Amino acid sequence: MFDMWDTFLKAIALMLILEGVFPFSSPGAWREAFQKLLQLNDGQIRFMGLSTMLTGLIILYLTS
Repeated sequence: MFDMWDTFLKAIALMLILEGVFPFSSPGAWREAFQKLLQLNDGQIRFMGLSTMLTGLIILYLTS
C-alpha cells in the first residue's frame, strides 16, 4: 500500500519538476505560450488535454 503512494508521489514530483523547467528557463516564451493558449476555444483545449492524457496512457502501457 505504501509503495503505491510512494510511486504516486514520485510521479507527481517528476511532473512538477518537468512543468517548472520551461517557465524557469524561458519565462518570456512561457508567457507568450500562455497568451496563445488563452486565444484557443474550449474544444481545442479539450483536444490538447485528451491528446496529452492518451499519450501518457500509451507510455504507461508500453513501459509496464
